[in-house]
Amino acid sequence: MGQPSIPEIMRAVVLSAYDGRPDSLRVEERPVPEPGPGEVLVRLAAAPINPADLMFMRGQYGLKKALPAVPGFEASGTVVAAGGIAGRLMVGRRVAFGTAQGDGTWSEYIRVPLGHCLPLRAHVSDEQGATLFVNPFTAWALMDMARQGKHRAVAQTAAASALGRMLLKLAVRERIPLVNVVRRKEQVELLEGLGAEHVVDSSEPDFEERLHELFHRLGVTLAFDAVSGPLTAQLLRAMPAGGCVTVYGSLSGQESSIHPSAFIFERKRVEGFWLADWFLQDRFGPKQIRALMGVPALFGREMETPVRTRLELSKAREAVTLAAGEMTSGKVLLVPG
Repeated sequence: MGQPSIPEIMRAVVLSAYDGRPDSLRVEERPVPEPGPGEVLVRLAAAPINPADLMFMRGQYGLKKALPAVPGFEASGTVVAAGGIAGRLMVGRRVAFGTAQGDGTWSEYIRVPLGHCLPLRAHVSDEQGATLFVNPFTAWALMDMARQGKHRAVAQTAAASALGRMLLKLAVRERIPLVNVVRRKEQVELLEGLGAEHVVDSSEPDFEERLHELFHRLGVTLAFDAVSGPLTAQLLRAMPAGGCVTVYGSLSGQESSIHPSAFIFERKRVEGFWLADWFLQDRFGPKQIRALMGVPALFGREMETPVRTRLELSKAREAVTLAAGEMTSGKVLLVPG
């Protein structure tokens, strides 16, 4: 059976202003792009709405595109055309892919560099494949940081998120004690049901006291912070001397204020992590090769992503509102009509 014909016009979600408002999104018709050398054209199956996408819509992400622009950093779909001989071997294959340059993934067809695509194994659904890049590779990279740094124990915030659950499973697999910080009682129960041994609720009055006790008893010297704001300083205060907080998100949208004495007298550090930078700083180095081999092998088991709902591209405003309002229940996916 031949490949289905490719239309000339597609629908795409377009951002018109960096103000973070769902009203700044609209669905419009655009010409289907043609893949150039080293590129493939992918027909969308599903694309998630991640915190990085919400930051991008607010103009707070690590890159800005000329507006109007199509958002979306990862997705899954089927390769339907290619711009070179190597890419033609992929036509008809289901792939997961990530893209940062040019238009994003919230459209019916996406032009993607061939090197940004990973073929999906038969047991991986399109929905799970749509979330293969951002969270799984971030979780892998952070846990690799703990391994390579030979940290006795680590901690994480936003522990009930999809990425947080992946880190929990990887920590159990690596036998690295993990302190999980959440902000609601039901999230404590959720993580304990998943096998978490150490869960701390930041809404409790004795939160900082419990955090300090756990950090010192277990020897936590590295914390992964997706929340930022005041929580970053709380993590740093709770740590033994020489500890480090690695900030990889800003769910709170707030600035962090840390007393200089933590840096001067206790040799503590705050660092940042950005997945795109991690891939580019040492492309195809040992870390990246381990990740490219390890993540697909674990995907669908340790790295499964809960899916909350699926909404058509035409309902992008509603989808963004849902995704921004409550993340513990699972990902909101955009799918073709």
